[in-house]
Amino acid sequence: MKFQGTSNYVATADLMLSVNAAITLQRPLLVKGEPGTGKTMLAEEVASALKVPLLQWHIKSTTKAQQGLYEYDAVSRLRDSQLSDIDGGERVKNIHNYIIKGVLWQAFTAEQPVALLIDEIDKADIEFPNDLLREIDRMEFYCYETRELIRANHRPLVFITSNNEKELPDAFLRRCFFHYIKFPDAATMQQIVDVHFPGLKADLLSAAMKTFFDVRNLPGLKKKPSTSELLDWLKLLMAQDIPASVLQTQGDKVAVPPLVGALLKNEQDVTLFEKLVFMQQRNR
Repeated sequence: MKFQGTSNYVATADLMLSVNAAITLQRPLLVKGEPGTGKTMLAEEVASALKVPLLQWHIKSTTKAQQGLYEYDAVSRLRDSQLSDIDGGERVKNIHNYIIKGVLWQAFTAEQPVALLIDEIDKADIEFPNDLLREIDRMEFYCYETRELIRANHRPLVFITSNNEKELPDAFLRRCFFHYIKFPDAATMQQIVDVHFPGLKADLLSAAMKTFFDVRNLPGLKKKPSTSELLDWLKLLMAQDIPASVLQTQGDKVAVPPLVGALLKNEQDVTLFEKLVFMQQRNR
């Protein structure tokens, strides 16, 4: 298997090289980068390009590693045991009826190779990556309730994303191939926009790109606008039929763009931006 990009996802040469390196090494690909740079979409597009099913495990702050393996529903079994006269207790006798298979179990026992996305691993408790070390490394785990060893039929292609909210343990990092998705430069960003909006007028695209990077490069922003927010903003500009002339500014002057709420997502950044525009207007 070799990933060579797709028509729906602009993958840089170094990103494609990293994906293929992870495939060759049979190691999880740990992808970091700013939110909105396409980390989750990468797993979806690679799975689509390689024609393998994709299993997704979206991590929350309350997620435990055990949930990715399996969960034993003891409460349901107790309830069913109290109602055992319904089917003579046959369901209760079989403990497999109360084992809820997690995404890792599903990936390990799949009849064909699959891709597995562990999304935003840094949201979970600091011990979460350590709790998955053996399973990710050896591709097996033991189910104590059923007394069986679950081994992977095929080693899944594992993608792990992180927004750098927490440092990951060294032992976990050693088992991964790492890639950092840099924020796209103007040329790469234009390729991304062309994929999503092939019919966008050149003058509107040029003005919107200049405005976007002007906003993004403002010093002191708490949250810089991302690629996904640029795409949302362009979609709104097209829906509202806003002309390029409204976005065009002269020289290095910055103006508040229409629908700025698609780019700036907190009041501190909006206030900072408005103050900068006001100061520029006063100095004219």
